[in-house]
Order: sequence, then C-alpha cells, then structure tokens
Amino acid sequence: MLRRLVNALRGNVRLEVEGAFPERFLNLCAQRGILFWNVEWLETTRLRLTVTRLGSRQAMELGERTLCTVTPAARWGMPFFLARFKTRHAFWVGLALSLTAVCILSSFILTIEVKGNTTVSTALIRTELRRQGLSIGTFGPGLDERTVGNKVLLQIPELSWLSINLYGTRAEVLVREAVQAPEVVDASEHGSVVARASGIITKVEALTGEAVVEVGDTVLEGETLISGTVHLDAPKYSELPDLGTIQVRAEGRVYARTWRTFSAQLPLEAQVKRYTGEEDSIWSVTVLGRRIEFFGRGGISFDRYDKISRTWTLTLPGGEEMPLAVQRETCRAYDTETLAVEPDAAQAMLEERLLEALEEAVGEGEIVSTDYTVEQNSGMLTVTLQAECREEIGKFVPDPTTQENEADP
Repeated sequence: MLRRLVNALRGNVRLEVEGAFPERFLNLCAQRGILFWNVEWLETTRLRLTVTRLGSRQAMELGERTLCTVTPAARWGMPFFLARFKTRHAFWVGLALSLTAVCILSSFILTIEVKGNTTVSTALIRTELRRQGLSIGTFGPGLDERTVGNKVLLQIPELSWLSINLYGTRAEVLVREAVQAPEVVDASEHGSVVARASGIITKVEALTGEAVVEVGDTVLEGETLISGTVHLDAPKYSELPDLGTIQVRAEGRVYARTWRTFSAQLPLEAQVKRYTGEEDSIWSVTVLGRRIEFFGRGGISFDRYDKISRTWTLTLPGGEEMPLAVQRETCRAYDTETLAVEPDAAQAMLEERLLEALEEAVGEGEIVSTDYTVEQNSGMLTVTLQAECREEIGKFVPDPTTQENEADP
C-alpha cells in the first residue's frame, strides 16, 4: 500500500520496448540503476515494463544504444495529473486563493459554544461575550481569554465561574452558575409590621413583637399590626411595677379579607397602518460579523415605514451555522388612518389586563370574587374591577429611630 502511494506521488510510465535483443535493454537499465518492475513479455522481441517518471527519459536514451524502439504506452501519477492544468492559470489562482483563505480563516473564531448554563440564558452570555470582544469573526491569537472571562463575570453576577477554551476556529465557553445566598435578616434593625392594604383581619401569627390587632378587627393601609415595642409586665403576684418596654424586630404574618379596585381606560378610536404599496429593499452580506451592503439604496425616502428583515445563513449538514449570511431588508411605506375599535374586544382585553394586575398585587393570596363594570364616555372605554381577596397584608417597616442611628457616623 505504501509503495503504491509513493509511486502515485512521483509518477509512473509504462514503456513498450521492441528490438532484436530486448534483454540487453533490461541489463543496461539494471546497470545504470534505473528502477523498473512489472516486466511483461509480449513476444520474443517485444516487452513492456514500468519505470518512474524520472527514469523514463534515461530508459528511452538507452533504447537508442541497444537498437531498440522505446515507446511510452501509458502515464499516471500526481505529476502527470497536475500537468494537465499547466496552462489553466485560473485554476492555479483559485487554488492559491483557496489555500490562503484556509490559512487566514483558521485563525478566526467561526463558532461559539456555551455549556453549563441552566437558568442564565445562552443569548445573555453570548451578548456579554460580544461586548467584551469575543464574537464570530474575532481573531483568535489576539484574544485574551482570561481577561474576557473576568469582565463577563463582573457583568453577570448569576455566574460564579467562566472559562474560554479555543480549539482552532471553535470557542468553547464553560460556565458555572452561582448559588443564590439566602436572605439575611438584620436582627438589630428594629421595626414593626404594618398593613400594606386595608381589610378585615382573619388570622394573626406573631413570631416576634407584640400583636396589636385581633381577628375581626378592621385595619387601614399603613396601620400597625405587630408592634416592635414589647411591654414587659411584672411577675405575677408581684407588687413591682411594670418593667418597661424593649425594642425588637417585629416578625409574623397577618391575613385579612381585602377589597381591591383597579381601573383601566382605552380610546374607542385608534390609529392603524395602511400600506401604500411602495417598497425599498437593501441586500447585505455578513462575513465574520461584519455587514457589507452590496445592493439597494442606503437611505429611505419614506416618512413612515416598517422594516422587514429576512436572513439566510450558511448552515452545515450537522446544523452548525457558519459566519456567512445574506440579509434582505424590505422597507414598506404606510400611512395612518383612524378606525373604530370593537368595544367587545377592547373590553375583553382590559379585563384580562386588570386581572393580571390583581393577581400580581395579591401574590400568593386567593381571589374570592371579581366584578367588572363598563362605562363609555367621551370616546373612552373604562373598565373597573372590584375584587374580594384573602391575602397576607403585613409588611415590615423599620423604626425611624433605628435608621437615624445607622446613618450617624
């Protein structure tokens, strides 16, 4: 196998020798060190043999000395194959450009793979990598992987570790996500639990502090539910006066029935687009992250237009995208006109948005009932939502005295 490969690279010639004494030709070839093999006797005065490309010229000269006629019967191998393209200058120019392109492109990053992330999106990591200098088309030898990785970690606190490894034209980015630290409560910060919404108390769970409301009480927004001021009573059966008060950080949960009201408006007339039929297209090619426009006008003469982009990216059979894409941007001109809004559709949209706002305000609470009222006035559609809920209404408010003490140097 190796011998065949060597012969194919250096080229072989099949010679046909005819004369009175062909064996003298073989003896002279052996004496001159001309390699030959695969000797085939056709007749007593005619034979064929195979020699190397370099030895074929010497063999033909020896044929004249031995009064034999030496004729090339066949030629094969790499030198003879390339000789066909000797006068095809475009082929050699294309080959040189191809080799140059391979040498140059192998120094640029063509693909970026992000591994190890679960909650942090790949798009966010790739965007920050692009800002710090790592993107498709980046010159690999000029990239400082450690510096880029440290800058990305500073910008994305959800990551605790990041490593960039270059494998030719491929950049592999390995990340580890940070473990969220538990919320630390400052026990030295005194304060009370107050109501964040008005309602009727249904349950009180005071962990620290002194509850100042009971089940069935009606409270207003901002009213104290669990006080951070704890009164210390004297021991039972003692004649001593009360021991005074201490300040603590009040903690606990207070549940209540609440009634919430949300309102939203929408005009019954809206401006809509009407396309005029005028269009302009701009074609561009993106190579290694650099965009080049090659067809179409650079400026748009329309006052109002929509831009529609369509991109064709070169993709390998395995699904890997290459840094070569053609993009077409179509600008469609339009005018605006006033049309009436369907009241039923507008009402349904407002009701959906109001319900979403209510669910966000209640959080983990329960929505008991909802009631919508609709009103049209002066071209406006107004939808009001009134809801009864059961929810936790307590929130911690620091003691102003504590905040002042913390602010003092």
